[in-house]
Amino acid sequence: MTTAAPAPVPAAGGGRDLPHPAPGEIRLEAVLHALSDPMRLRIVRELAVEEDELSCSQFALPVTKSTSTHHFRVLREAGVIRQVYRGTAKMNGLRKDDLDDLFPGLLDCVLTAAHRQSLRLGDG
Repeated sequence: MTTAAPAPVPAAGGGRDLPHPAPGEIRLEAVLHALSDPMRLRIVRELAVEEDELSCSQFALPVTKSTSTHHFRVLREAGVIRQVYRGTAKMNGLRKDDLDDLFPGLLDCVLTAAHRQSLRLGDG
């Protein structure tokens, strides 16, 4: 059985479109999987603090470029972030409104828990 690729969602502000799930296609399991990885959670935490789009190059991740690309793709395909090209930069924005509508309080709880863990472990 084959699954169809997610339908493209128009990018806000122009630029090249990348495939994103429509809000009604976002699955809790995919969101939780995307947030379960420390690097992906780090990306989401940075986007939540910034409250604006950031280019991929603005993240100082201790992984290779190909691994970084993989993490961004998992987040995008799960519906956690929106990515769009602006010129040559791939910009990333948190889909907070979509996630809050679908799963009220989930993102805030995860971000709060991640912050508390970071304080407890001294890694943030």
